[in-house]
Amino acid sequence: MSSSVTGSIVHQGQLLVHIAENGHSFELDCNENTLVESVMRSIQSVTGINFGDQLVLCLDMKLESQRPLSAYKLPSDEREVFIFNKARLQNNSPVPPPEQVDIPSHLEPPPPASSHDPHPLDDASDPALKALPSYERQFRYHYHRGHVIYTGTMMKYEHCERLLREQMVQERAVEVARGNLDQYYRMINQNYGDFMKRYMQQCRMHSDLLVNFGKDIEKLRSIKLHPALQTANRKCLLDLVKEENLRKSVENCTSSHKQFENKVSQFKQTFGEVKRRAEELLSSRDFLPIKNLEQAIKEHQRYINEQKSIMQSLSKDVNTVKKLVDDCLSSQLSSSLRPHDAVSALGPMYDVHDKNHLPKMQACDRAISKLLEFCKENKNEMNLFVHNYMQNITYVSYLIKDQKLQFPVFKEAMARQDGLFMDLKLFHGIGPAYRACLAEIVRRKASMKLYMGMAGQMAERLAIKREAELRRREEFLRLHSSCIPKEVLASMGLFDTPNQCDVNIAPFDGGLLNIDISDVERYAPEYLTGVTSKLDKQGSSKSSSALSSDSSHLAEAVDITGDSIERDDSEDLLDGSELLEIAGTCKMEVENAKLKAELAGRIALICSLCPELEYESLDDERVNNILRNAAEKTQEALHLKDEYIKHVQSMLKMKQMLCVSYEKRIQELEQKLSDQYVQGQKMSSVNDAADLPLVAGKTDNYKSESISGEANMPCISTSEPMDEVSCISSSLDAKLGLFMFTEHTGKALDGVDENMLDSSGVQNPQLDSSMMEPHREEAQSGDKDKKGKIIVQLGMSLTNSSTGENMPVSHDLVPCDSAVCQDLESKVNDEKVLELQSALADKSNQLNETETKLKTVMEKVAVLRRELEASQKLLDESQMNCAHLENCLHEAREEAQTQKSSADRRASEYSLLRASVIKTRSFFERLKTCVYSPGGVAGFADSLRNLAQSLANSANDRDDDDIAEFRKCIRVLADRVGFLSKHREELHEKNTRTEAANEQLRKELEEKIDQVKTYYNKHQLEKQANKEKICFGCLEVHEIAAFVLTSAGHYEAITRNCSNYYLSDESVALFADHLPTRPNYIVGQIVHIERQIVKTLPPRPEHGRADKFTPDKGADWLTLNSGSTPNPYGLPVGCEYFLVTVAMLPDTPIHSSSPS
Repeated sequence: MSSSVTGSIVHQGQLLVHIAENGHSFELDCNENTLVESVMRSIQSVTGINFGDQLVLCLDMKLESQRPLSAYKLPSDEREVFIFNKARLQNNSPVPPPEQVDIPSHLEPPPPASSHDPHPLDDASDPALKALPSYERQFRYHYHRGHVIYTGTMMKYEHCERLLREQMVQERAVEVARGNLDQYYRMINQNYGDFMKRYMQQCRMHSDLLVNFGKDIEKLRSIKLHPALQTANRKCLLDLVKEENLRKSVENCTSSHKQFENKVSQFKQTFGEVKRRAEELLSSRDFLPIKNLEQAIKEHQRYINEQKSIMQSLSKDVNTVKKLVDDCLSSQLSSSLRPHDAVSALGPMYDVHDKNHLPKMQACDRAISKLLEFCKENKNEMNLFVHNYMQNITYVSYLIKDQKLQFPVFKEAMARQDGLFMDLKLFHGIGPAYRACLAEIVRRKASMKLYMGMAGQMAERLAIKREAELRRREEFLRLHSSCIPKEVLASMGLFDTPNQCDVNIAPFDGGLLNIDISDVERYAPEYLTGVTSKLDKQGSSKSSSALSSDSSHLAEAVDITGDSIERDDSEDLLDGSELLEIAGTCKMEVENAKLKAELAGRIALICSLCPELEYESLDDERVNNILRNAAEKTQEALHLKDEYIKHVQSMLKMKQMLCVSYEKRIQELEQKLSDQYVQGQKMSSVNDAADLPLVAGKTDNYKSESISGEANMPCISTSEPMDEVSCISSSLDAKLGLFMFTEHTGKALDGVDENMLDSSGVQNPQLDSSMMEPHREEAQSGDKDKKGKIIVQLGMSLTNSSTGENMPVSHDLVPCDSAVCQDLESKVNDEKVLELQSALADKSNQLNETETKLKTVMEKVAVLRRELEASQKLLDESQMNCAHLENCLHEAREEAQTQKSSADRRASEYSLLRASVIKTRSFFERLKTCVYSPGGVAGFADSLRNLAQSLANSANDRDDDDIAEFRKCIRVLADRVGFLSKHREELHEKNTRTEAANEQLRKELEEKIDQVKTYYNKHQLEKQANKEKICFGCLEVHEIAAFVLTSAGHYEAITRNCSNYYLSDESVALFADHLPTRPNYIVGQIVHIERQIVKTLPPRPEHGRADKFTPDKGADWLTLNSGSTPNPYGLPVGCEYFLVTVAMLPDTPIHSSSPS
């Protein structure tokens, strides 16, 4: 097969085509533009497989007859084409016939004989020379016999290799068919998996709807409507529907659900059987041991090699004996080599031939024959295996196709089930819808509050901007009115002022129910949505990880679906900025309103998505992704928690170190005060009696006030609480820092620690300034004993009042009489004491005022701190709720998106399937019209042809395989019907002509019969008359012939057209032995005729033997003497002549020739 294309370069190549049923292979000359149909036609002409029964496969592709080879990247050295016979794939097809191997029989050459092939040395006097020709004949005979055996062995070995190649081709063909079936099975198995996934989801949803119908009834009956929604006939949620109609619908749904469940169960069983058959067929690997057969053929190669070596040995021996004979004939034997030595050397060679070489060649031939029988058995088993395996593949493919046709029916049934359960589904969604409506009311009210607040905030911002603009204008006029008259400025319009901005919003949402977020749980509890019960079921049947993954998935779906709502929610109302106090509300109220709106929106969204997500399931991949994401987020949260814990611990350590420093400083001050007290005890008692009353009284007042002020001051707590004395001592040390400055320069700074702060971390500025104020009256510092007495008395007074008792001290105390004072002190010291007392009184007043302010501030801080903690708790709780709701919204949004894409895909599939069914239905209607159309066979053929042409014109690439197959079948049917119609007309016309011709022939036959009868009667009469006449035509047995004596002395028959008929010697002796001379002619009745051919005589060796033996030539070059008869009649070689034997006729005279 070849094809030519002009105008472009065409790649020629060899296309290797294999026949799967027997493993035969063919190489076809073709190019890339050759149609597959041409290849199939060529295979049909070679193998006899009908064109319509050929299934052409290449790898996993099916080759279409209308397409060129280039569409499948053919011809290619790396791709093989396999053709399967569809007629052999049927179950009722006969098994393949046994493999036949035709080996032509090679007759062994006859044993040599000296009579047939005389030799010049046969008449030699020396017996040794006489034996050389015999050895030559025997060696030649051995060689011919070995050559015959070797030729037969080679043919058998080649057949073994051919059978092995065919079995390997069949194995690859089975692999191709297996791969094609595997691809078809995987596609239908994927469709089955998708169908069962959708069915299980639908079945679970419908079963839950039926099982929970009673619970839903009671649930809706128990939920009372809001008082504003109640009427005389509408008290609870159940009153929104008609219960009787619902119960009838439940009965119908229950019956339909059970029927459909039974149908699907039967479908699962049938598909399970198909799956079992397909998997068993695909997993079976019980191929014949081709590898063992290949190894056996390789091992038997040694027999061929052994025969080749034997043939070389025989050829060498023939050349050796031939050379000896030639040397003897030419008398060129050397003096050292005598004939006897040569003959004695040929004897062992003959024995090796007869007893070793030839038996070995026969044994090798028998081994190859056994191998051939083994290969034939394997080939027959392989043919039977391929036959059965391909029938099984065909049967399984038929079952798979039958299952494939069931999917559209079940998909349509699922759609009907969804429509039937729609009322129950809507009834199940009443509770979530009611809860969503109430949540939407709360959200709208919160959003309205935020909206109105934002309006007020906008008005305040505009008012602030107006005030700034007014101040700027007034400043401008103040600067320039002194230079420009006011009339001119007024004419310029510079005295105008911006108007007030009145933000007025018309009231809206006035018809909303007066409910809050707490009323949603009151009138529509959470169990209406069914989420809690659903999660409980999942928790009982699944592990905690699976439940967390489902919850996170739900949150992701809700988040995806609520993304747009989130963008349009309160964040838009606040413009994404910080929450400010607006419209007379605090920042916390705004935050609460925002969170309330978000919470209500999430509740409404969850209620809207719960009926969709309640029966959804997750595949393993999505569950793994969700678990992985949750693990990553959990790990990140734990890491942040650890970091925060470390931060808090570091802060606590800092505070603890600060408290420890406070304790150390207090202990130092207490020790210092104690030392001063001890020193004061050593002073004069007189000075103490004079100065103690006034100082002690004031000190007690200061101490009581200090204690009352410091009692309410918060201090940083430490591991060990400070006692009251230490607190009083430190307070006293702080208050009496003035005396430290007076006695010891620089020691007053030690009395105040820079680390001693209040709980907010800020020093009291008034207290610090009074404590840090330098006392610069060092020059007037008097006697240290007196000052020590004052400090001792103060310390004693404070120590005595450490029990919490307020000792009444009179402020009118006066010092002792002047006589005692003059004895103890001078007047300078009295004045100094008075100044110190007045300074101390001033400082005490300032300290009291500062402590009062500090107490007030600390009370406010405590109140604010409690409010902050409460707000922080509320904020944390709100953030947790928001995070949970965002997760739920994310899951609901993602799941809704998945459902939407799945629904779109199912809708597109249903649309395609419905369009295909409608188109197929229209095709069948048109075909039905063609079948029942009037007009007989011719009209049917025309209408069918028109239908095929119409379908071909309406074809497009979007049609599926079934429609294309139907269109192809219609086209083939139209072609065949047209062909049959045309053939019928031709047969009818031919039948008419045949009948006319038969009638004419019948008449002629009758005439001929009459003539034959006439001729027969005439012939019988002539035969009777000529029975005794001599035959001069073609001589036959029982005829009478006449023979005439020729000049060569032979008797030749007298004939008209035939020649070379001679009388045999026996007949001549019969007629001439009793006569003195031979007769001139002989007449007799023929009893036998023998046909012979003149042959040439073999050449004589008188002039030497020039036919040198060549072992590479065939057996015809080594023909021995065949014993041809001499040529007595002088005819040319190859001429045909006949010897006739006759018998004497009765009463026939024999005339002899006269003597000369």
